[in-house]
Amino acid sequence: MALTQDLAEQKLREWTKSDALLNHARAVEIVMRAAALRYGKGEEDVPSWGLAGLLHDADYEAWPDEHPARVVAWLREEGEEQIAHAISAHYTKWGVSYDSTLDKALLACDELTGFVGACCHVRPDGIASLTPKSVKKKLKNKSFAAKVERDEVTAGMEMLEVDPTEHIQFIIDALRGHGAELGLMGQANSAG
Repeated sequence: MALTQDLAEQKLREWTKSDALLNHARAVEIVMRAAALRYGKGEEDVPSWGLAGLLHDADYEAWPDEHPARVVAWLREEGEEQIAHAISAHYTKWGVSYDSTLDKALLACDELTGFVGACCHVRPDGIASLTPKSVKKKLKNKSFAAKVERDEVTAGMEMLEVDPTEHIQFIIDALRGHGAELGLMGQANSAG
């Protein structure tokens, strides 16, 4: 892998200024690093899977109508075809094939990671006691975090062939240790 973490973070910050989008990028990076260990080949996949999570929306703020073409092109210039392909496929409606476990994992983790974060923001203790049951209940409420496309959440889990309850718990567990960094500690802890 030629792309370094530092160069990826530099590119992300060059193109993305929104704290919310930077926070989402970091959250998906954390989840994808854990996903490499759970669904991938293990430690050897952690760097590239993490970078796919970090960069998946890197061009969205600057060029929303071109997303993800700019970041995909940049990754290809950097020789990162596997990451580029996964990012080009992280939304089913783009019609890109899902050729690798990385492609499927990014789809299965992206929207759901954002949704889990939204669930944390409305709980007094945030991620500390969040359960899959609570997340599933919120998923049924179409007005809660309405921008999260439920069909993408479902498609990702089906494509990765994971049990929804187990996958939601996996994402919660991956994020829990980073709750303070990601602002997922809940309403009671956000006033401080």
